[in-house]
Amino acid sequence: MELRRWGLPILVLVGGLSLWLLLAGPSRVLGLDGGRWGVVLLVAVAWGSLLAVRSLPRGDLEQASPGEWKAWIGVLFMAVAVGYFLAKIQVFQAPALPHNPQATAVGRNVVMLLVAWTVLSGVVAARWKGSVQEDERDRDIARKASGWGRGATIACVVGLAVTLGFSPADRLLWATHLMIANLLVLSLMCGCLFEYAATAIAYWRDRH
Repeated sequence: MELRRWGLPILVLVGGLSLWLLLAGPSRVLGLDGGRWGVVLLVAVAWGSLLAVRSLPRGDLEQASPGEWKAWIGVLFMAVAVGYFLAKIQVFQAPALPHNPQATAVGRNVVMLLVAWTVLSGVVAARWKGSVQEDERDRDIARKASGWGRGATIACVVGLAVTLGFSPADRLLWATHLMIANLLVLSLMCGCLFEYAATAIAYWRDRH
């Protein structure tokens, strides 16, 4: 009982610490990349939350469908990944990857976040193993949400193209090849974030 009472505050505290390390913390902590520590702590919080969820009775979980749980997990991890990417975007103005260890570290941490998100989504799906995980409503929500994600991706790419095409050359010193490549990756990530957010909101509105 004591563990349960203190479990939520501890998860919130560790989650806040992980976000601080990812978005605004020091570059090195105990000799290691601060972003890596942030990723590790965030994954630990996610695992702790899932363990708490798995201990709930099945009936308490059935209020939200598997699709909604996956969508909220996607929103969390994609929002953190996009925020982290934006917080560290200046490292991509430096030389190309072989000579840019900071950019390599940022890319590695983003990949770690996405891998953790994939694994956790699979763990959540296993909770509903043997039951129907998708029906007509789920497919309709997915179709509409994909439109939001596609629209966000197109808007980001068009915005980048307009910026590059209409800005004077002396104002494009920041637009290195590495920066442009990573801005395109960021556009895809923003599209995914919008898609998951639209999915989660649609499920939430449907339940209420």
